Amino acid sequence: MSTRQLFAKDALLPTGWAQNIHLTWNDEGVIESVFTGVDAKAINTLSVPHAKGPLLPGMPNLHSHAFQRGFAGLTEFKNQSQDSFWSWRTQMYQFALQISPAQMLAIAKFLYIEMLQAGYTSVCEFHYLHHDTDGKAYADAATMAQCLLQAAQETGIHITLLPVLYQHSGFDGQAPLKEQKRFLHSNKAMQKLLEQLNPICQAQDAVLGVAPHSLRAVTLESLKEALDGLHSLNTAAPIHIHIAEQMAEVNACLAWSGKRPVELLLHHFELNSKWCLVHATHLSPSEIKQLATSQAVAGICPSTECNLGDGIFNMPAWLEHDGVWGIGSDSHVCVNAAEELMLLEYSQRLHLQQRNVIKNQQQPDVASAMMLAAVKGGAQASGRNINGLAVGQSADFVVLDAEHFATACLPQAPQQLASHIFASHRSNAIESVWVKGLRLVHNGQHSFAQNAKEQFIQVRQALC
Repeated sequence: MSTRQLFAKDALLPTGWAQNIHLTWNDEGVIESVFTGVDAKAINTLSVPHAKGPLLPGMPNLHSHAFQRGFAGLTEFKNQSQDSFWSWRTQMYQFALQISPAQMLAIAKFLYIEMLQAGYTSVCEFHYLHHDTDGKAYADAATMAQCLLQAAQETGIHITLLPVLYQHSGFDGQAPLKEQKRFLHSNKAMQKLLEQLNPICQAQDAVLGVAPHSLRAVTLESLKEALDGLHSLNTAAPIHIHIAEQMAEVNACLAWSGKRPVELLLHHFELNSKWCLVHATHLSPSEIKQLATSQAVAGICPSTECNLGDGIFNMPAWLEHDGVWGIGSDSHVCVNAAEELMLLEYSQRLHLQQRNVIKNQQQPDVASAMMLAAVKGGAQASGRNINGLAVGQSADFVVLDAEHFATACLPQAPQQLASHIFASHRSNAIESVWVKGLRLVHNGQHSFAQNAKEQFIQVRQALC
């Protein structure tokens, strides 16, 4: 559908719910106007298309390891006397050592279609599978990165590409493990890769940032050098880092430095809105206050954190300091924006033995409050103008199906959104998904879905 306008009876704007909205966008897919309270009869005379249900902002997915979609579900058995993130990681490494560029492309294409069908309109790809299976660089060092860019371009999803700097296996510059050989880069090689990818990303309207994997994987000196190199290309580029995901990591950092990981990062770097701290699960009260005040994004990945037994993010304390947050699907045991939000809220309820935790005075409705907060934080972490249904933002939006069993007959749009998140029973209540004003998903399906699924199944059979 090439039309550049849409009417919706209900829409979730950055300021909250509004009725009778007329949305327009330009040829570049940027929203030009958002009129509220328009006369529906007048709209009908102009032949403006009508949304078939409530209009929602597209959800950014701020943390993805695309190749792990092929690995999802393969570790749900007893492997050690006490399984943990670390035993899962060993199995993941073995899977990562097998993947070819063609397989990476097939996995990523299927995954990005799944994301679009599930309401994600952009993805931050935390990419560390750089080299060939023997650990040697490809003749074209950007081979794997370009597979991800190609997958995004062919499926239509926005991408923020975050090549990962990975050098060590533990704090204090410990030598890397042999299983990590596909991930490793010197600072010089990483800078060369960024310089190669920069014009490619610009030509594709992709955002390029960098992801120092963690304080386990890079030294403080190396991190500073990497950021200087990134800023020589783009001072506004996003920076993502895994941090404080596991208590074993926190304790190892304390033993080595006398400081917790986030405390150490804050001590040596001036964090700001360009930073996204992925997981940040185990924070002290002081770390929460300083990190939230810095306006860095907390990148929460509820389904992966549940799957790996990481722990529960302290959302009430984060919200007390007006912290910015977003969601990611990370290892892709779940590719469903609504389900990530549900798990986030439910984990808080279980921990606090309370209900309706993630809300605020401006938006007491939990589903609406979570949606708006996750879009805002995800947009910031993505480094692009995708912060909802507002002038100057990309025309990225989701239309719920008003006839789906989870939404049908409910009288108000906030209730329909809440049912989509909390009561859709793992079915898809999404009718259509639009990116840059182009409808990529219609009647819940992407036009390339069947072919991509078949290719994904073939790849998974070969790898498993």
